[in-house]
Amino acid sequence: MAQRYVRVQDRQGRIYYGLLQLNQAVQLLDAPPWLQGQPMEMQLEPNSYQILAPCAPSKIVAVGKNYADHAAEMGTDVPPEPLLFLKPSTAVIPTATAIVYPPQSQRVDYEGELALVIGDRTSNCTPEQAHTKIWGYTIANDVTARDLQKKDSQWTRAKGFDTFCPLGPWIVRELNLAASLQTFLNDNPQPVQSATIDQMVFSPDFVVSYISQIMTLQPGDVILTGTPVGIGPLQIGDRIRVEIEGIGRLENTVIAKQPNIIS
Repeated sequence: MAQRYVRVQDRQGRIYYGLLQLNQAVQLLDAPPWLQGQPMEMQLEPNSYQILAPCAPSKIVAVGKNYADHAAEMGTDVPPEPLLFLKPSTAVIPTATAIVYPPQSQRVDYEGELALVIGDRTSNCTPEQAHTKIWGYTIANDVTARDLQKKDSQWTRAKGFDTFCPLGPWIVRELNLAASLQTFLNDNPQPVQSATIDQMVFSPDFVVSYISQIMTLQPGDVILTGTPVGIGPLQIGDRIRVEIEGIGRLENTVIAKQPNIIS
């Protein structure tokens, strides 16, 4: 099994990066692993920590319509160049936490995706150089208020609500680019999305290079590489699970937004 790099919080509220062991203990690191974090003598025992999103990105850069079948289901052609948008870091949540359904929307969709984690400051790099800038891989769900995406002239509101970027559960260093990506809704054994990640129009290396010509990527930043065909709506109470072969599974529930209580 590939090493699984996690970010966790202990019972005292302290946050660490670490390596998840087979017995679910976490070997702690003294820094983020992409900043040459080294193992410490400390470890956290199973059930003594909470898994967080595996990194805390300064920004999340996402690619739209990067699978031809998904572009078709959206009624458009594949863009001639990567179609980019940003999600705020405040949208990030870990596995096993809740996606909050915003009252502003009547149609919120799941979008299972492969996520890249950047390991080095990256600017104006070639696709060949970009391969060395991708530190690892994790899973994302690019939750989208589809009705607001269609209503607005840009995607910031539709993509940017708090909790709209589940990420995790951990990062692996290597991934077979023919790995399967599947999304499951509730207890249905049939996936609502199923593809291999090599079906992307623009490869991870190309995407990183393309983005780096526009903005500098910082260590720990995240790139979402697009979703395959099969997007669909979420309802309050649903459980949505995204699985990528060689990484694991990212699972979240959907809840209603709670009203603010003024005391």
